[in-house]
Amino acid sequence: MTFLKNKFMLIIGILAGALGGYLYFHFVGCNGRCLISSSPYISTLYGGVMGALVMNMFQKDRTPGKAG
Repeated sequence: MTFLKNKFMLIIGILAGALGGYLYFHFVGCNGRCLISSSPYISTLYGGVMGALVMNMFQKDRTPGKAG
């Protein structure tokens, strides 16, 4: 339970990014040979990774003993 509490924002970012990636595939998509938007799996995975990276930028470092 503490893992979910500590990583709540990261999990929200992954889910929001994955949803955004899938919606991008569904509404914009690609008719040719686009690497990211040609498959719903790849675009969902890419969106989840981007969402995790963005939300990780806003998390505070909670390492014990670290000043700042």
